[in-house]
Amino acid sequence: MIRRLALRLEYDGAGFIGWQRQATGVSVQGVIEQAAARLTGTPVGCVAAGRTDSGVHATGQVIHLDLPSRLSPATVRDALNFHVKPHPVAVIEAEVVPDDWSARFSAIGRAYRYDLHTRRPRLVLDRGRAWHVERKLDAALMQEAANLLLGRHDFTSFRAASCQGKSPLRTLDRLEVVQDGQRLHIFAEARSFLHHQVRNMVGTLKLVGEGSWPVARVSEALAACHRAAAGPTAPPEGLYLTAVVYPYDPFTTPLK
Repeated sequence: MIRRLALRLEYDGAGFIGWQRQATGVSVQGVIEQAAARLTGTPVGCVAAGRTDSGVHATGQVIHLDLPSRLSPATVRDALNFHVKPHPVAVIEAEVVPDDWSARFSAIGRAYRYDLHTRRPRLVLDRGRAWHVERKLDAALMQEAANLLLGRHDFTSFRAASCQGKSPLRTLDRLEVVQDGQRLHIFAEARSFLHHQVRNMVGTLKLVGEGSWPVARVSEALAACHRAAAGPTAPPEGLYLTAVVYPYDPFTTPLK
């Protein structure tokens, strides 16, 4: 018999071409599917809650895959962690879910964190894990600007030209700027995001924080509905997929 399992993953995105398997390059999806195939002896496909780009990290990516019921969730977790070596991917949790549960389509919310480091010296321990901005940023002004993006809007100005989303309309539930010494953390939450939306919002807020843009210009950029009206795309290394929200969360209420 086959049953469906949900897995929560963390990974360092620096060495990957992104989540999605492609013709060339190492993807997180490819690494997980190869590990699952080694475990079962047959090809195994998996579905993720979100397709992270090259260089983007995850502390709370969620996927599902269908495996033989003889394999317990703990066995799957430990075996996949063995077979994904030496790639920087770890299965943190694994739980059985209903056959119609989907990591992607059952999700009702996604959360990201973007990290910036504003010290003058180059980064060493945080290299590849934060955007190094060599100047102070005004977090209060950035929060003022962030508040202008909350709610339901046409986010055309903040999505990639290659975005395949059918509609540019999204409802942004949270965009919070938190200062932690020389670090800034920007938290974004919504049901779903457009391609590069978080990174484009961060790139725009950075212009406000450094004094290049007045706060009001963010409203103008949003209203323009044109990518050129907003700020640059922030680099991928500061972005983390931190959580996916479900009406039924298998990791807090596992099936018996």
